[in-house]
Amino acid sequence: MRLKDKVALVTGGAQGLGAAIARRFGREGAQVFVGDLKEAEGSAFAAQLQAEGVDAWFVRLDVASEESWVRSCAMLIAKAGRLDVLVNNAGINIRQPIEEMSVESLDLMLAVNVRGPFLGIKHALPLMRQAGGGSIINMGSVCSMIGHRFTPEAYTTVKGALAQLTKSVAVRYAQDNIRANILCPSTVETPLVQEMLKNPERRQERLGEVPLGRLASLDDVANAALYLASDEAAFINGVAFPVDGGVTAW
Repeated sequence: MRLKDKVALVTGGAQGLGAAIARRFGREGAQVFVGDLKEAEGSAFAAQLQAEGVDAWFVRLDVASEESWVRSCAMLIAKAGRLDVLVNNAGINIRQPIEEMSVESLDLMLAVNVRGPFLGIKHALPLMRQAGGGSIINMGSVCSMIGHRFTPEAYTTVKGALAQLTKSVAVRYAQDNIRANILCPSTVETPLVQEMLKNPERRQERLGEVPLGRLASLDDVANAALYLASDEAAFINGVAFPVDGGVTAW
């Protein structure tokens, strides 16, 4: 098992991509903490993982709140005694172009997508240092790497900021054997995306940008996260890791 004896916290882990990553980690031997604001969904998913033989716990976590991070990390340490992997997956996307977006909407996106990972890293670093090292995985996007013509400006802004945060942490804390990388998927085939791309023309437009001719699957991204979390990636640090079928290679 590639994550045997490791403890991982996945934010936004109650459903979608976060749940896929949490399940993949658990099946590879990790003790998994599912961090989310959605208590009913998060508790049910953690119970489902436990039924599958995974050592899993739900922790109520508001990533934009430092108090919530302090409380969640204290619970994690009380139960598991260490933290080896942090996946900053929680995020939102208010899909409005720059000319229509309110300051309030922009501030909300910054709070969840930038402040959230910043606070998570802040409180994970001392725990990982005590554990002798760790892996921080930030959930970016191809928008962390390029100006994406199908994506409004606020999202590319927050995902670009997350890429720079990742690199800064990678170079400063490598001395503590703590690695930081950012996963950069193209459009992922989630229920939300399926709804968004119900229009066949719109779906074909999105598929047309992918050289491999399909959307990313949940497994595509979860497998990449597993690699970055594992000791197989022990010399991978500060990387923007595209999982995009070639979108950023055009």
